[in-house]
Amino acid sequence: MLSLFEKPINWTVSQLTAYLQQLLSEEELLRDLWVVGEVSNATRATSGHFYFTLKDANASLRCVMWRQQVNYQLFLPKNGDLIIAHGYIDVYPPAGVYQLYTDNLIALGAGVLYQEFLQRKAKLEKEGLFDADRKKPLPPFPRKIGIVTSLQAAALQDMLNTLKRRYPLAEVIIAPAVVQGDEAAPTLIRALKQLDEKIKPDVIILARGGGSIEDLWAFNDEGLVRTIAALQTPIVTGIGHETDFTLADFASDLRAPTPTAAAEMVTPNLPDLQANLQNLSQRLQNAALSRLSSHRSRLSQYAHRLSMSSPLNRVNIARQRLDEWTRRLELYLAHHLESQRSKVELYFHRLEALNPQVILKRGYALLTKPEGNLIRSIEQVVVGESIQARLKDGQMAVQIESVTRESA
Repeated sequence: MLSLFEKPINWTVSQLTAYLQQLLSEEELLRDLWVVGEVSNATRATSGHFYFTLKDANASLRCVMWRQQVNYQLFLPKNGDLIIAHGYIDVYPPAGVYQLYTDNLIALGAGVLYQEFLQRKAKLEKEGLFDADRKKPLPPFPRKIGIVTSLQAAALQDMLNTLKRRYPLAEVIIAPAVVQGDEAAPTLIRALKQLDEKIKPDVIILARGGGSIEDLWAFNDEGLVRTIAALQTPIVTGIGHETDFTLADFASDLRAPTPTAAAEMVTPNLPDLQANLQNLSQRLQNAALSRLSSHRSRLSQYAHRLSMSSPLNRVNIARQRLDEWTRRLELYLAHHLESQRSKVELYFHRLEALNPQVILKRGYALLTKPEGNLIRSIEQVVVGESIQARLKDGQMAVQIESVTRESA
């Protein structure tokens, strides 16, 4: 390996760094590592890459996960999480440090739960419980807001303060529930059903503060997810922090990154409403004044015209014109009626003359083939053939005994 650098007397920083990179790359053990540690300095860059540090009581290790791997990672740890990270060791030349380039992150002690989460998510997703077309729109101006959370939750007061600040017109109903542990899922289901079936608010917030995957596990309960999907009331979830995802979030109509954000999403902003209302009020006032001014001007014109002419005279002229139009209408209707009657009689006589039944009464007959085709020429029949003859009072079968062609 030293031959690559021709055994320099004085190493440059780049030469030494390249040499160390080569050493690390040739060590198989360092190309496939699982490292356990506590996360600190976790940062998601605008580029999409994820940077963090793994540490224990005695050391720390810089780590990076490129955006391509981040996009396939359902779990991104936060500061304080204990995780297992998979990757390889390499040198980062610009900083002169070695770091772990990761491609998979698993919460330590939650690996089994995480796998169960993925399996349950796939099952419910296949059933269509997370489909976008099942999502209900949120009401723009809710009059009644239901909250399902723990009464001891620190996030509850934050939500109440947010609702009061943004939209104090709404009535808030709290349905308390346990949000962690074995009793959490049943109490959450009961609280949601009670709100949806009895209280019937305009929107429901399901919330709790952050925690580990174990702390939030109740919100991955299959029964709870099915209850959320079946609600008639729109529901917004604000569970944990921005990086926390539960199955309840996928089933809800809208997911908020935090409980406080959920309270903001279900309410309009009162100052904005007041500004819009003031603007609409001013526009309404201007429109009313404009309309009033227009009507006042027209009324003044009508009053002037009325003063320039006799109302009684105009009424008499109108009556005379009405009488004239009435006489004209009567004459027109009488003439039109007589004309139509004559046309009807003419059409009746024409139809009567063309009526086949009348012709038959004069001794004529209609000859038809057995299938109903009218016979107009001797070319259509042959000797021995049976045909139908229709007379004025019935039909009879006729057999052709002979055919004689007459010259034209």
